[in-house]
Amino acid sequence: MPKVSEDHLASRRRQILAGARRCFAEFGYDGATVRRLEDATGLSRGAIFHHFKDKDGLFLALAQEDAARMADVAAEQGLVQVMRDMLASPEQFDWLGTRLEITRRLRTDPDFAKAWTQHSAELTKATVGRLERQREAGRLRDDVPTEVVLSYLDLVLDGLIARLASGTADDELAAVLDLVEESVRRTAAG
Repeated sequence: MPKVSEDHLASRRRQILAGARRCFAEFGYDGATVRRLEDATGLSRGAIFHHFKDKDGLFLALAQEDAARMADVAAEQGLVQVMRDMLASPEQFDWLGTRLEITRRLRTDPDFAKAWTQHSAELTKATVGRLERQREAGRLRDDVPTEVVLSYLDLVLDGLIARLASGTADDELAAVLDLVEESVRRTAAG
């Protein structure tokens, strides 16, 4: 049997992830059947599940990919910049419209919840690091604990994802993010 190159395997994995992202965005988690995943990727179930254990594994790989990308941005530019990126390129995040399904599964499926939490931890760690650096530099308000600021930003992120997923994004969202960013900054007098 001929050996497949690492480049070919990596290319195939990217192809599967791109197709799965479109499929989850269009049909949601539950609606992304194996047949639809085959259609979206142009590959057989055998080829798909050679790279991923199951549909959960594929879904969580997308979560990990996005969490890593968002963590990089959050560490350097902050979580609000992650949200600005979502506004600028919603097509890169449209699969997050499955958030309601994720929320349900987080409540009802302990194994999924554990795996999801592990992937989310990278973004949380990057955000906390950035907030602490901003606080040390005197740019983050110091009258609110870092954990509260993090919860606030997470809540705004969840709301933004829900708004984008519903298709009701409006022109004022960039101004809303300006307001959010200003609300966590230390004032000149403070």
